[in-house]
Amino acid sequence: MTAAALITLRETLEASLVVGIVLTHLRVLSQQKQNHWVWSGVGSGVIMSIALAVVFHFAFGGFTGRAEQLYEGIIMLTAAGLITWMFLWMISAQREMRAHIEGQVQAHVESKHPFGLFLLVFLAVLREGVETVLFLQAAALQAQSAGEQLFGACLGIAIAIFASVLFFRGMSRVPVRMCFRVTSVLLLLFAAGLVAHGVHELQEAGVIPILVEHVWDTNALLNENGTVGSLMKGVFGYNGNPSLLEAAGYGLYLAVVVLLWRRRSAA
Repeated sequence: MTAAALITLRETLEASLVVGIVLTHLRVLSQQKQNHWVWSGVGSGVIMSIALAVVFHFAFGGFTGRAEQLYEGIIMLTAAGLITWMFLWMISAQREMRAHIEGQVQAHVESKHPFGLFLLVFLAVLREGVETVLFLQAAALQAQSAGEQLFGACLGIAIAIFASVLFFRGMSRVPVRMCFRVTSVLLLLFAAGLVAHGVHELQEAGVIPILVEHVWDTNALLNENGTVGSLMKGVFGYNGNPSLLEAAGYGLYLAVVVLLWRRRSAA
């Protein structure tokens, strides 16, 4: 539940940020009459994302044996890669994103092509929707029941929408950047867990050698199937008895991402 809430919280915040910037700039330009194009883009993006989730659910999955292990391993590693790309892109884009979006809004208003506002918002929402579908699929493969995942996803969306309203009404004292930084750290830990779990599935499928099956066993102290352990497993990829390559994948992923984070931030 927590992983699903974290994913939808972050993705909804990103989409809401774009929508909020567009609506705010339209108000500055006294063009609130164009707001319906924005909300149409939001609605269409949400509907398309839900349709994609349904197609993804029925078109993929249902595998057994080695095919299931390969599928789960590929999905987890792909999701980890996308989370990393999204994180690094946000570091570079966040400084110029508002000015870029406002420039696009201004251009669409001045050229009297309001459909461009629709496309701007639609594509932003759809992008976050596609990421959400893939990330939730990866989260579901780790440790969550369908009911817990659905509740967590809805909870994350609700919190993000509420927070977005407060941000754009100036009622929140928590900077948006700080919120993104916290969720970024949590998502990177989640992605590290996906890498480790993806390696585990590929080892099960015989694609990657096991080498050392268990480098340690902490289940006696914190059982991965217990209440706290399962929570840590679902959110941060905790494994009480990982193989050598699982542990190495987790640590190496975090080391590389932190290095790239520092380099991008310093640029």
